[in-house]
Amino acid sequence: MTTVFDDLRDPQYAIIDVRSPAEYQQGHIPNAVNIPLFSNDERAHVGTLYVQQGATIAFDEGLRYVGPRMHELVDQARALDRPLIVYCWRGGMRSSSVAWLYAAAGLQPRIVPRGYKGFKSWARSVIAQPWKYHVIAGMTGAGKTDHLHALAARGERVLDLEALANHKGSAFGAMGTQPTTEQVHNNIALFLSSCDPSREIYVEDESRTIGTVHLPDVLFDAMQSARMTTLDTPREERIARLVRDYGEVSAEMLLSAFSRIERKLGGDRYQRACEAVAAGDLATAADLALSYYDATYTYCQTQRINNNTP
Repeated sequence: MTTVFDDLRDPQYAIIDVRSPAEYQQGHIPNAVNIPLFSNDERAHVGTLYVQQGATIAFDEGLRYVGPRMHELVDQARALDRPLIVYCWRGGMRSSSVAWLYAAAGLQPRIVPRGYKGFKSWARSVIAQPWKYHVIAGMTGAGKTDHLHALAARGERVLDLEALANHKGSAFGAMGTQPTTEQVHNNIALFLSSCDPSREIYVEDESRTIGTVHLPDVLFDAMQSARMTTLDTPREERIARLVRDYGEVSAEMLLSAFSRIERKLGGDRYQRACEAVAAGDLATAADLALSYYDATYTYCQTQRINNNTP
């Protein structure tokens, strides 16, 4: 029997998050649309009234905020033109009130049990299951992401952590604004919930953090002991791939990335790398960067072997 949590990944449903924009930004059910009952300031004010003067005063003030725009709440929901799933923080007054309004308008909504808090509990339980991960490893520039894309094209299940984190996983990996760690965990859980536990899930070898995003501990630990395939790619090919991947990145961004590994790269190599970037010689710059990343990779793999040896 399917539950509302199973239906969260079904595109025939429109998921509506009625919490404030700030709550939604911190973390939400993947693919949910934010149709807030209160603005950030209104929510704070109503919450303060609830604590200081009680539920009745807070309810009346909330009604004053929402009353004039009830038609907007309905219009936005109708525009989605799909069956509705509604949630707030704990499946309490906010989602119940909006669900009542939608039902009165003939929209027949469902409510997520225990709201976003219930979803997070479900998400943690999904991630904690004993999934059969298959880690794709290899030195920087080995083509791990390309290999994962090829596996996905063949119909294999691929958990692309770097895509979810919007980061390529190194000092050079920034791809734009990253989602919160909480949101990435939500996205991981919803993906895993669609997987067959009997099949392998391919994932790229990653550090515990990808940019500013921290992987779930249970996922990272499972990856450390998972089956692994290591790509053995010649250094020249790796350099060429790095030049291709970062060829459109501005010199300023590359120099900023090199500055983040200056201490570990060493003063002389750092200076030479900066000169190469300034001269447009990205192959030399990539070769110098690999002198640091290759040593780091070798150390991490040695640690993994030691930790997994009885």
